[in-house]
Amino acid sequence: MRSTIVPVLLCALLAGGCDRQSAPGSQGNVLDAANVASADEVQPDEATAGPAAPKAGTFDASHKGEAAPAHAFADPSGATKTLADFRGNPVLVNLWATWCIPCIRELPTLDALAAREGGKLQVVLLSQDTDASKVAPFVAKRGLKAATAYTDAKMAWLPSVTATLPTTILYDAAGKEVWRVVGDRDWSGEEAAEAIATAQ
Repeated sequence: MRSTIVPVLLCALLAGGCDRQSAPGSQGNVLDAANVASADEVQPDEATAGPAAPKAGTFDASHKGEAAPAHAFADPSGATKTLADFRGNPVLVNLWATWCIPCIRELPTLDALAAREGGKLQVVLLSQDTDASKVAPFVAKRGLKAATAYTDAKMAWLPSVTATLPTTILYDAAGKEVWRVVGDRDWSGEEAAEAIATAQ
């Protein structure tokens, strides 16, 4: 039974990411028996195994201190970048996609955050769209100017770093993770500013 449920759990985790109809803050890596299999196929110890996922939209420091991944992505001109190119300043990486409604909902607040923080924090909007040509027109149409949109058309970050969109991760100036947020939130508020200050 366990050998057949593991692939089902992994598929459900990947499919359970961005939900186009969810309310704000409702995203997260939350699996339940209905999403994985019928109740009679899930053993009690399998349904409850492992640590509970953090509440969607909250700051999660369980990965604190982990090195930033070396996955390559493209800047707006098509040049290859990695997070190592941003060392020396904190970097806020937002993994999103043009088809993800919660992602789109938080983009203006990320842009406002980038404008407010200026040179103290680099906000990297890292699209997981497989068609990179959609990203620049999408961002321009929404009037986003302060945060820079990068593309990961090979989806190297998803699912190796996270299985859910949106996910936002703060890295300190040395390239170490400080915290992450799975699900959308308002990045223009005081709580977000205080959380970001922990890396500066």
